[in-house]
Amino acid sequence: MSSTLPVLIILFIFGACIGSFLNVCIFRIPENRSIVFPGSFCPICKQDIPFYCNIPILSYLFLQGKCKYCKTTISLRYPLIEVLTGIFPVFLFSKFGLTPPLLFWFCFICVLIVISLIDFDHQIIPDIISIPGIFIFASSAFFIPDMSLKGALIGIFTGGGILYTIALLYFKLRKAQGMGGGDIKLLAMIGAATGVKGVIFTIFTGSFIGTCAGLWALIFIKGSSRQLKIPFGPYLSSGAVLYIFFGESLIQWYLHTIAGY
Repeated sequence: MSSTLPVLIILFIFGACIGSFLNVCIFRIPENRSIVFPGSFCPICKQDIPFYCNIPILSYLFLQGKCKYCKTTISLRYPLIEVLTGIFPVFLFSKFGLTPPLLFWFCFICVLIVISLIDFDHQIIPDIISIPGIFIFASSAFFIPDMSLKGALIGIFTGGGILYTIALLYFKLRKAQGMGGGDIKLLAMIGAATGVKGVIFTIFTGSFIGTCAGLWALIFIKGSSRQLKIPFGPYLSSGAVLYIFFGESLIQWYLHTIAGY
């Protein structure tokens, strides 16, 4: 453990720095603004944030969660995303070591984090993320030992096709849109990275998590009603992340214990 501790620390710091950039993406992409220029600034007083006030996690603690200039409270979500993004490469290292799958899955998870938070905030999944993501993560054939280009292509068409069919049937039956095109493209992107097994696993686990979250919201959130809109993107993303870490073992457990194979 002592020999790997420096590696884990470096991976966490690297991930936290990436998480700081993800915060920028989450804030700016829905507004169609550049994620590069201008630099970080306070959205309230518009003052530029100096580099020493923009250190992941630490700056939030030193500034006691407030802007250096106008003292406006900074959302706790910013450091939480930095911590979360720092933890994932550590977990990936424990599972894959310093190998190409670690890099691939970390990039994939970062995209899922951005998509999930944007969908949660705005109930949209920007095409500028999901469509390029389909092509980029089809490179899974070159990074993941058990994946092939054929498997990635089948995953894309299976993921997109399943949700498209569900959305079409819902529209024909209810004459209303029940699932956005963003979810369809997201699952196609997930299929590109994980293949057919990942798609099926993601649909079942994502639906289960989403159903539990929806029931919780209906019971405990004041004002919840039939008009409550729950974005599906975060739950699909959660299912995909669970597949990366536990998918194969959970599938084998299900087949042997529940299905009896």
